[in-house]
Amino acid sequence: MSKPSQPSTSKPVSAADTRLERALDRNEAVEETVKQSGAELFVINAVLKQEIPDHIQTGDVAQALEKTGELEGKIQESAADLAHVNELLEQEIGERADVEQELADTKVALAKATAKAR
Repeated sequence: MSKPSQPSTSKPVSAADTRLERALDRNEAVEETVKQSGAELFVINAVLKQEIPDHIQTGDVAQALEKTGELEGKIQESAADLAHVNELLEQEIGERADVEQELADTKVALAKATAKAR
């Protein structure tokens, strides 16, 4: 993640950071839902394969079981993609906060330097 910024009395919060944080919160909730759905589908598919006799697992039934297996894989892949996006969002939020803090510190230093020059 990003390096910690210098201590300051106040840390500015931009509207962009707030929007990114809300997006991250929503993505994390979606990620959890997708993970749970993938896990549930895995269990359902495993039970169906186990409970449906082999001689019935033909034709449409076999195709349905195969498709649920493929869907399970896609859901797990989507959950992993969401987790990666969330990591990138967290990194971006941290970097923006650091840059905004640096900007605020620079403004304070500039104001002090300007005041001394007068």
